Amino acid sequence: MERGMQGKVVLVTGGAKRVGAAICRRLHAAGASVAVHYRSSAKEALALRNELNAQRAGSALCVQADLLDLPALPALVGEVVRHFGHLDALVNNASSFYAMPLAEITEQHWNDLIGTNLKAPLLLAQAANAELRRRHGAIVNIADIHAERPMHGHLLYSVAKAGLTALTRALAQEMAPQVRVNAVAPGVIIWPEGEEWSDEEKRRRVVAHTLLKREGEPGDVARTVQFLLNDAPYITGQVISVDGGRSINL
Repeated sequence: MERGMQGKVVLVTGGAKRVGAAICRRLHAAGASVAVHYRSSAKEALALRNELNAQRAGSALCVQADLLDLPALPALVGEVVRHFGHLDALVNNASSFYAMPLAEITEQHWNDLIGTNLKAPLLLAQAANAELRRRHGAIVNIADIHAERPMHGHLLYSVAKAGLTALTRALAQEMAPQVRVNAVAPGVIIWPEGEEWSDEEKRRRVVAHTLLKREGEPGDVARTVQFLLNDAPYITGQVISVDGGRSINL
């Protein structure tokens, strides 16, 4: 792979597993140093760090934080800057996702789903603002196609991702011209964990609504993140759907 991100440092939240790990591997392969944030997935985060450092010594760092612990967010950014000397990009990938119908919503659900999907990306952008401006950096938020078309039974999650989409555009205005801010909205990439999504028939119905008639892969999202960070100097305030055409065929 062309190593077009040499010398760049990227913080990826929720980077230890699934799509987050694919983003870390992709950016690292392009030459970037990567800070792998995790909350509780210490085993996976450490394994990924060791894997990446075996390929290029000193190029990966693990950083632990609960994104609902708001005072920890400036410290998280500060730890990355202290370790690598600078920060060039932030990928807000960490997310809570689960069904929660209207009648069952509590303040705790609000704090969790809005906190991880919207409040934490905002406050991490705030914490990284000065450094990203200094480095003429970029932010990529991982949104969701259901920001535009809410998912039945997932009211709060859909609202949170809609807020993240709006935040993407607002931050692009606020942080211009030094910092670009964009988002990627995945469709069917990796099935959510939990019994609800283990039904093969349900999965087939979802895939049937994609124009390409197949599931995507984490690499599809990772490639788009790399493009927005490294190969799109005149793109900001945009949301790119990576969904096989599902969002226009629901």
